[in-house]
Amino acid sequence: MNDANKAVSQKVSVDEERLDRSRRLMRIAEGAARVVGAPLLAAFRSDMVVDYKRDLHDVVTIHDRQAETLIRDFIFDHEPNSAMLGEEGGQVGAGEIQWYVDPIDGTANFARGLAFWCVSIAAVEQGAVVAGVVYDPMANLLFAADSERSYLNGEVIASKSVSDESRATLITGYPVSRDFRLDGRDVALARLGDLVETFSTLRRPGSAALSIAHVAAGFCDAAAGFGVNAWDVAAATLILKNAGGRYEPLTLGKVPDGTIDYLCPGYLAYGHGGDYPTLNRIGAAISAGRSAKASAS
Repeated sequence: MNDANKAVSQKVSVDEERLDRSRRLMRIAEGAARVVGAPLLAAFRSDMVVDYKRDLHDVVTIHDRQAETLIRDFIFDHEPNSAMLGEEGGQVGAGEIQWYVDPIDGTANFARGLAFWCVSIAAVEQGAVVAGVVYDPMANLLFAADSERSYLNGEVIASKSVSDESRATLITGYPVSRDFRLDGRDVALARLGDLVETFSTLRRPGSAALSIAHVAAGFCDAAAGFGVNAWDVAAATLILKNAGGRYEPLTLGKVPDGTIDYLCPGYLAYGHGGDYPTLNRIGAAISAGRSAKASAS
C-alpha cells in the first residue's frame, strides 16, 4: 500500500472510530432520557408543588431536580469520563466528555399540565456537540443525533421548510416580560406584530429544545429564541444541523462574537430551504440593540 492509500485508510479508520464513539454517546443519552420518561409522565398533571427561581416566570418543580439526578447517575454509570452541567444542579464531575442537561425544558408547561415539554441531553467533546437527544415523553417522540445523522424514533429525518415566509410557520416565545425590559415594551410588541402579520402561523409553545427539534423534523419552518442556555439548545443544534437545517446564533451582547453557537443566548433556526427576511431583520435588530446597550453600560 502506498503512502496516499495508507493516509486514506487511516482517515477512514479515524472517522469510523469517531462515529462509533458518537453513536455510543447518543445511546447513553437516549437511555438517560428514557429512564426519566416514566416518572415524569406519572407526575404530569398531578398535584405538584411549584417553586420559582429568578422570578414568577421562572418555574421549577421537585420533578426537575429528581429527573436531573437520575440522568446524572445514568450518564456517570455508563461513561465515567464525564462532566455535566445541568440546569438545576450546576456543574459536576471533571471528565473529558461534557454533558449539557435540561431535565424538563418547558417546566412551566409541565407544571401547569400543557403537553409541550421535553428532556434535552447533549454530549460535547473538545467544544463540539457530538451526540444529542430531545425526548418528548407525552408524544413518545425521541429526536436524536450522532455526529453524522439525525433520527426520530430511530428513522433518519431531513428538515424541510417552505421558501415563502408568508406561508411559513414560526415558533417563538418572543416577547416575554424580560424582553420588555431589555428592548422596550412598545418596540417588542411592534416586532411581534410584524411577525404575526408576516408569517402564515405563529405559535408560542414554550420549549426551545422541542421547538428546534420540530424544525429539524419538518413539523414547522422556523424557530427563534432570545434567552436560552446551553442546556436548552445544545442537543437540538446538532439534531437540526444534521437534518439539513440551519442554526444562526445571536450573541445579544452577552457573549463575544464567534462564541460557539450553543453557548449563545439567542438563535434563529431554519429548516432546509427556509430563509425569512422579516425574521432575519428582527433577530439582527434585537441582537444589535442589546449589544449596543451592553457596550454602553
